[in-house]
Amino acid sequence: MTMNFFRGVMGGQPAGPQPTGAETIHKLCDRVASSTLLEDRRDAVRALKSLSKKYRLEVGTQAMDHLVHILQTDRSDSEILGYALDTLYNIICNDEEEEQDESEDENAQKQDEDLGVLFTDKFLGDSENVTLLLTLLEEFDFHVRWPGVKLLTALLKNQCNQVQGVILVSPMGVSRLMDLLADSREVIRNDGLLLLQQLTKGNAAIQKIVAFENAFERLLDIITEEGSSDGGIVVEDCLLLLVNLLKNNSSNQNFFKEGSYIQRMKPWFEVGDDNSGWSAQKVTNLHLMLQLVRVMVSPVNSPGATSSCQKSMYQCGLLQQLCTILMATGVPADILTETINTVSEVIRGSQINQDYFASVNAPSNPPRPAIVVLLMSMVNERQPFVLRCAVLYCFQCFLYKNQKGQGEIVATLLPSTIDANSISAGQLLCGGLFSADSLSNWCAAVALAHALQDNLTQKEQLLRVQLATSLGKPPVSLLQQCTNILSQGDKINRRGSKVQTRVGLLMLLCTWISNCPIAVTHFLHNQENVPFLTGQISENLGEDERLVQGLCALLLGICIYYNDNSLENYTKEKLKQLIEKRIGKENFVEKLGFVTKHELYSRAAQKPQPVFPSPEQMLFDHEFTKLVKELEGVITKAVHKTSEEEKKEEEVKKTLEQHDSIVIQYKDLIRDQDTQIQELREQVSTLSLNSEQMQNQITQQQSQIQQHKDQYNILKLKLGKDSQGLSSSQGEGAHVNGLHSEELSQLREEVEELRRQHTLQHTQLSDKDSLINTLRCGAAAAAQTAEGGAGGSDNTELLGEVESLRSRVQAQCAEISQLQTERLELIRRAEAVSSAPASSRESSADTVPVSELESRLAAQTTEAERLKEECRGLREGHAGLEQQLASAQSTVAIEQTEKTKLQQEVQESKKEQDDLLMLLADQDQKILNLKQRLRDLGETIDEDEDELDARDHFGEDDDDDDDEEEEDEENND
Repeated sequence: MTMNFFRGVMGGQPAGPQPTGAETIHKLCDRVASSTLLEDRRDAVRALKSLSKKYRLEVGTQAMDHLVHILQTDRSDSEILGYALDTLYNIICNDEEEEQDESEDENAQKQDEDLGVLFTDKFLGDSENVTLLLTLLEEFDFHVRWPGVKLLTALLKNQCNQVQGVILVSPMGVSRLMDLLADSREVIRNDGLLLLQQLTKGNAAIQKIVAFENAFERLLDIITEEGSSDGGIVVEDCLLLLVNLLKNNSSNQNFFKEGSYIQRMKPWFEVGDDNSGWSAQKVTNLHLMLQLVRVMVSPVNSPGATSSCQKSMYQCGLLQQLCTILMATGVPADILTETINTVSEVIRGSQINQDYFASVNAPSNPPRPAIVVLLMSMVNERQPFVLRCAVLYCFQCFLYKNQKGQGEIVATLLPSTIDANSISAGQLLCGGLFSADSLSNWCAAVALAHALQDNLTQKEQLLRVQLATSLGKPPVSLLQQCTNILSQGDKINRRGSKVQTRVGLLMLLCTWISNCPIAVTHFLHNQENVPFLTGQISENLGEDERLVQGLCALLLGICIYYNDNSLENYTKEKLKQLIEKRIGKENFVEKLGFVTKHELYSRAAQKPQPVFPSPEQMLFDHEFTKLVKELEGVITKAVHKTSEEEKKEEEVKKTLEQHDSIVIQYKDLIRDQDTQIQELREQVSTLSLNSEQMQNQITQQQSQIQQHKDQYNILKLKLGKDSQGLSSSQGEGAHVNGLHSEELSQLREEVEELRRQHTLQHTQLSDKDSLINTLRCGAAAAAQTAEGGAGGSDNTELLGEVESLRSRVQAQCAEISQLQTERLELIRRAEAVSSAPASSRESSADTVPVSELESRLAAQTTEAERLKEECRGLREGHAGLEQQLASAQSTVAIEQTEKTKLQQEVQESKKEQDDLLMLLADQDQKILNLKQRLRDLGETIDEDEDELDARDHFGEDDDDDDDEEEEDEENND
């Protein structure tokens, strides 16, 4: 009946009205929900899968809940799980639909995307569905794991943040997904990479968890296994995932650096001599590898982290390898451009890397510095635009915070260092500055401005540069030539076709004379410069010229702000008056504001790298935008200030200078006083130490004096007693009595010590006695259960040894009892001795002869020595008993081990016999089955053989039963 139903749904249908797709799907959903047989549900889900692409809306609307229920209840059947996951993927994923609808209009594509989002929201309505999906990914079955990975990837594409949130709070959620990278089936591993790419987008917390799940190690291993840059799309996916994990994530970047993974990137960039014929995939892979390096040293990272990575890249040779690619031949243009950008950020702000880059030479004859070769490309108008921008960025990064490099570039322009036989960087910059190509003009002007950035010394040095314009005419300064080009270009090209050139020159001049009063004086010394600037600012020109007017206003404002009033005709006050008369202060400030309001200004201010969609939009430099931001406000204030305010400011400055001088004097005075105070403190410390030493000596001397006084009083007392006429015999008796009492107290202490030792030994002997009894019981049990004659004889010997130990212990106990009796007698005698002198002292001290006391004391001393000897012997005997007891214990342990081993061997032999019997039974059964089959096939079997086989079979069974009964009886015995 079930098969007839599906034949009606999927196969040829009988004549009559055909059911619609929605009706068929409805019947299938009912079958999934109501069928009790797994086969019926499986067939229904398979049918839904086949309809899910054509009837995406109907299947998604009616069947999603049933499919989720299948995932929850039919966990034991991998086939139905795979069909359900594939069906859910078909109704949620948009990729295939987009491919099918390429020829259709955008509205159809938008509708399909909306369906994917709609069904994704429905699936995510219960967050447990995502948890269920994560659980299913633990299944190793290919038909469950692979569609599960694809479904989760589709959910992340449609609703990334929501799915990320569920996975983040799911226990071991990220770890389960990381296990996909270790799957031996490449298709699951590769789709797992795509899943992790979607999972790690824009979520720093998940990025950190993935990184600490050993992602870097696994991804780098996969890249190496797949052939690095020569690998396929799997390498590309790994690199995209690495970029996701590291970009804008300082924690992961530090983990990557500390794990020495930067060193593992060096082999990626090893290129051979023949670089022709690179595949498109290799170009893509190498481009991503370069991007990964840039992520680690991006200018947006923290300076400390960037500096640390730059240092590591130099130490492991990665920078050297990148410079080799720079100078190699046959490298594709886009890879060369990206390599230049990468080298730029690796050396930016790092003195050691900048020094190395300055030492790199191109493999030419004669060798030329790499900087010169790159600048030749920058000023060559036939080179690609992106390549020229990359070279400019590289030059800017080389000079960034590199005063040494700035000095070397400027030095190539000075008369004393010019070499006519070679081309220098300075000559290339001047050539580009005055060429007919406006883009070369702009790039050369910006590059030269970076050689002067924040370097007053080089600004002054560049004023010495002289240029020979034509034969027969005196040379002019570089500063003057720049202003000449500005004025001439304005006269020749009124329409602004050379706006790019003039903007570049104005940026160079503003950078040059800012914060350099000597350069301002040189600029103002040319009588034509100020009229040119005021004329430019005051005219009403078109939209394109407003930027030039704003930069001219900035240049004139710099001339005012950094003016040292050394030229009488162009002091600060006269320049401000000139602005007020010819331009107007408000008009001047308005024109100055055009610079920061320009749309290309804000774009250039975002990041250091010059990225422009076209050469015409290449107008502003990133570092120059900082200068404008710094100077706009102060120039506006300087222009609006009156002469009185200027005078007040000068007075304030002088007052501040005087104040500063006074402060400096006070600081010096305070510094001297601090030095004196420190010296006095050291002296006080030394004196305090000496005082403490003297006090200690005094204390010691006082104690010695007191001791001498005590000794003196004792001697005096003795002399007083002698003078009272006491007899010598009485004195000796008292002395002996004193000694006797001290000996008695010592003897009592020794007796107490002997008593404690006896108690302790008695306790130990009791413990040993109980242990011996336990061992005797264990030995008796071992003797009963051990098999073989050898084991029995060993146990008999052990019992004999235990009995001998027992008798020796009893003898020791008797001896200890005798010692205890003697000890009690000794205590009684000691008490009698101690009481006798006391009573005799009360009655008469002279009645006890001294000789009797001495004899008693000698006897007690001898008795104490004898007790000590006996105690020592007792300890030695106790030690011997302990050794014998330990030997007995070890013997019992060995016997126990042998017993256990024999029991194990018996069990193993029993097990082997059982296995053989089972095997024989199986063989007999097979023989019987074969004979039965032969009979069924018509073959004649000898009945005698059957009976004999049966008899043998039953006989073996009887023998087995008898053996088992005998073994049971033996065990019971």
